[in-house]
Amino acid sequence: MKENAHSTSMSEGKRRANTQFLGLDINLPVFSISSGLVVIFSALVLIFPEISNELLSNTRNFVVVWFGTLFSLSMSAFTLIIFFLIISPFGKIRLGGKNSVPEFGFMSWVCMLFAAGVGIGMTFYGAAEPLSYYTGVFGTPLNVAPESEEAYRLAFSATIFHWGINAWSVYAIIGLSLAFFCYNWKLPLTIRSIFYPLLGNKIWGWQGDIIDIIAVLATLFGLATSLGLGAQQAASGLFYLFDLPNNLLSQTLVIVFITAVAIFSVYRGLDKGVRILSNINIGLALVLLAFVVLAGPTFKIIMAYGENLISYFQDIVRLSNWNRTEDLQWYHDWTIFYWAWWISWSPFVGMFIARISKGRTIREFLSVVMFVPLLFCTIWFTSFGETAISQFQDGLGSLSEPVGDISLVLFYMLDNLLFPVFSSIFSLFMLVLFFVTSSDSGSLVIDRITSGGKDNTPRIQRVIWAIIQGMIAIVLLVGGGSYALSAIQSGTISMALPFVFILIVATISLLRGVYIELYDPQKMINHIENNHL
Repeated sequence: MKENAHSTSMSEGKRRANTQFLGLDINLPVFSISSGLVVIFSALVLIFPEISNELLSNTRNFVVVWFGTLFSLSMSAFTLIIFFLIISPFGKIRLGGKNSVPEFGFMSWVCMLFAAGVGIGMTFYGAAEPLSYYTGVFGTPLNVAPESEEAYRLAFSATIFHWGINAWSVYAIIGLSLAFFCYNWKLPLTIRSIFYPLLGNKIWGWQGDIIDIIAVLATLFGLATSLGLGAQQAASGLFYLFDLPNNLLSQTLVIVFITAVAIFSVYRGLDKGVRILSNINIGLALVLLAFVVLAGPTFKIIMAYGENLISYFQDIVRLSNWNRTEDLQWYHDWTIFYWAWWISWSPFVGMFIARISKGRTIREFLSVVMFVPLLFCTIWFTSFGETAISQFQDGLGSLSEPVGDISLVLFYMLDNLLFPVFSSIFSLFMLVLFFVTSSDSGSLVIDRITSGGKDNTPRIQRVIWAIIQGMIAIVLLVGGGSYALSAIQSGTISMALPFVFILIVATISLLRGVYIELYDPQKMINHIENNHL
């Protein structure tokens, strides 16, 4: 009798979770509240831009001052928990069950992980971040003297710190949680499913709706950050190459154009649109990387790979310290912003990683997700950063002095290499494609969350979310005015705060879930059988 009641409760919950509404197949509360809040936010920012910018800035300052330590502690804790899972008996658990086999070959799987991690951000910051830390134009890590030997060392170790193990620990936690509860517990691939060991059938009620709504909003603002950065760099590139005005209007037009292309891609679907563009993106990124290595100071770049990786591991403890005063402003502007950005992106990237990782053991999943991107980030930032810093030290071109507009650093660097116009146009084209793939992939993920975990939904739903993403990026640019980048960062940090609490509880739920599977498997089997999943 108890089992029947349990099964009925699940069935009713699933019926509530999905509603046919105006031709859409959606979770009505999650879809309507998420989109409604975004529309209200956008309207208020456009109507009251100055007040909105002040509010965003004040919210950002409040979050980084009062919750910056929470972000840092959480990132360190996620990393330690992942290492524990790798070396523990839980590592032998296979995603999908003992007899599950990987859907994709190892190399294809690794390449797709690159697709998840390489994007607008790495193109934007590839040369700019190490150069900025070295010159001290926006402060230096640990307040070392700009242009010193220690500044050179920390320029790379701090950059890799922001893009390496700590960053990917967030993706690994949420990706593993989604994959584990989807493939092993047979729950829908959506954020609320992670909480089943703690909430039970309540995940189908308002508690689950709140979790998914926060995940959608965090993802939207995380993607808006990438789109806003991409628009600024694309507009800077157009100005640098073709002398087109680099202002709010041009940046807005870039977002409108790219959103239109993203809508076309997402309408065609995963196989005919998103996957093709993602594969092209990886190819273009590798071509640009090879060009920079060969056209730049090749020997110095190759020798620096190992040195920078070693420096990263030597400096990771110092850079992880949250109780610091010597470089507090730098720490807030860079490290806390990055932690918030990764937290905002974690539902998006985590769901992508989960989707392609069935058949892997937890140990294999975490080892590859943590360390392969670390190696790629080290190669990418060393290649671009070493080239930019060498040009600065040699007094070449526009990089002969510290650059205040970091969106131009990539183009200034390429201008000092072979075929400057061609390589800059190539980079601009690659940036546009990254822009498109971020938008359309994000639309697919958000659509999945707002439809209760379904992936076979009406195309118009994905189109709606592609439009909303572009709208948020434009709204943050308009609301921020001359401080557009700061406004974009403020939106991301503000939305990452509620989601960090979800991540913390999700980690506890994951640990409980893997414990049940390994030491009390009958409990999991009963859950699957009783719910007819």
